[in-house]
Formats: sequence, C-alpha cells, structure tokens
Amino acid sequence: MYKTYFNLKRNPFDLTPDPTCFVPTKRHNEALATLYYGVRRHKGFVVVTGEVGTGKTLLLRCLLGLLKESKELTYAYLFNSRLSPTEFLQYILSDFGLPVSGKNKCELLLDLSNFLVTRGAKNLTTVLIIDEAHHLSADILEEVRLLSNLETADDKLLQIVLVGQPELDEKLDSNELRQLKQRIALRAQLGPLDAEETTGYIEQRLQIAGADSRSEPLFSAQAIAEVFRHSRGLPRLINTICENALISAYARQSPTVTPDIIENVAKEFRLNIVYSPETDGIENQQKKGLEGAISVLLDSYTALRRRLANDPDARVPVGAETSNHEPNI
Repeated sequence: MYKTYFNLKRNPFDLTPDPTCFVPTKRHNEALATLYYGVRRHKGFVVVTGEVGTGKTLLLRCLLGLLKESKELTYAYLFNSRLSPTEFLQYILSDFGLPVSGKNKCELLLDLSNFLVTRGAKNLTTVLIIDEAHHLSADILEEVRLLSNLETADDKLLQIVLVGQPELDEKLDSNELRQLKQRIALRAQLGPLDAEETTGYIEQRLQIAGADSRSEPLFSAQAIAEVFRHSRGLPRLINTICENALISAYARQSPTVTPDIIENVAKEFRLNIVYSPETDGIENQQKKGLEGAISVLLDSYTALRRRLANDPDARVPVGAETSNHEPNI
C-alpha cells in the first residue's frame, strides 16, 4: 500500500521471519555462530534463549538456510512442543522421513537408533531442532536427554538444538533436569537492541527494502528515538511500530515518519502499559492483606451475632471473640 509512495520494493518491517531481512547485530551474530559451530562440530547439545520478540525464530530460519547448503546434513524441525512423549518421537521420525504408522514407542526408538547409526557410519550429520522449547514438559526434556545417549565412542549421532524463552533456562536449572543441563556443550542468549543498534536495525531494514540512502531519511532521528523508547529494543516491536508508522505517514501523505506518529502508534498498541513484576507483586501483597482484613471482620461479625442471639442485651466489642492476630494490610 505504501511501497509506491515511499519508493520501496518490499515491506521493510514485515513480521514474517524472513532470513533475507536478517540484520546481524553483534549478539545475533554470536548466537548464529554458536548454533552453526555446535551443529557442524557435533557438539551434541546447543541451547539459545531470549525474551519474546528478540529474533529467535528468525535466527533459526537463518540457521536452516545455512544447513540446507550441506548435502550431508538432514534435520527435523519441531515447532510445536506440546506433545506427549510418543507423539514427540512420531513427529521426529516422520520429519526424518521414517514410517511411524502403527508403531509403539520401542519400535520408534529402535528405528531412530538404526537411522542415526547408519548415517553416523557414513559421516553424515543429523540434527534435531526444537523451537519454543520452554513449553517442553519435564517428560519430553527427559526424552531429549535420553536421545543424546545415541552416540559412538568418538561422536554424537544426534545434534540437538533447543531454542526458547528464559523459562527454558529456569527449567534446565531445576534439580530434576541437572543431568540434561550438564550435557549442554554451548549456550547463547539473545537480548534487546540498544539505542545505536536500533538505529542501525531500522536503517538496514529500509535499505534491504530499497530505500534510497541518499534522500531524506524516512525516519527522523527523533522518531527512531521514540521507536526505541516504546519498543525497548525488541526487534518484533520495532517492526510492529515502524510498519504501522509507515502506514500512518502514508495516510497523512507525510514524506517522513515523525515522532508524533510513533507516539500515536504506541498508544494504539498500548505499548505504554508495561508489565512490571515488582508492581504485580505489590498488588498481590495488598490483595492478600485486604482479604485477611475482610476475613477478620467477618469472624468478628459472626461472633457478635452469636453473642446477641444468646443474650440480646449483650454488648460485644467488634473483634473481641476473634483471634489475636492483626490483619496484614
């Protein structure tokens, strides 16, 4: 809609994780190098974590693009981790092109083992990539650990890549998964962009889309500063804000995106409302205190009614027959 107006060849801030739009920040480059090195060098377990919107799925798409260039490598890509252990194995084998119909868990494991041993004997690389791995249950993570036992004296037969939100780190830190954690060979973590990286990110995405670098910038420095403030450096939010800002600028027939356009977009998407664990904790504490106070008052009222029922002339101070504890307000 706005591409012709701004002389662009494509949408610069499309939310689809397209590897051709990958902007290599330092942290993203390090994470991609970690993934690729871990797979190609048969390190076994590689884990990448990052907050929502930091570019984990796009990073995986870039990795898959690199892996497809190698004919001696095959992979299974699991993007839905809410499966039972048997469904988990069925999905993996099916993605590797192995038959699964009518087979029980033992048969599935045996087929997978034979498949990996055969490929390993030919010096071929086999990879299991699990996106959204923070959703994996403890049972599935244990299955993943057991799959890592498929190895020779010299090499890992299955390379396993786990990618997820920080909750994955918390699961791996748990006592019940300590064996799995000890097998992790390489780890990387993605985070939000800083102000300078945000500027470079927006400029490079526009250049990829065909923006003329010699003409007046579509986003002023002040507008980019507002994008960073509202997005907090998260690439997905940067894309959302910038995409809608270009639409608004087109609707206004404005040649550039101004700070007030960014502000309006942020309000529309309610980006000024940020979840705060600290505030949430205080609110929960206050709620519990109020509930405690109400409970004490109800106990007092019940005691008063009982006393009056037995002796209509009695005068009982409120709270006289309740416990001695004070409400925690």
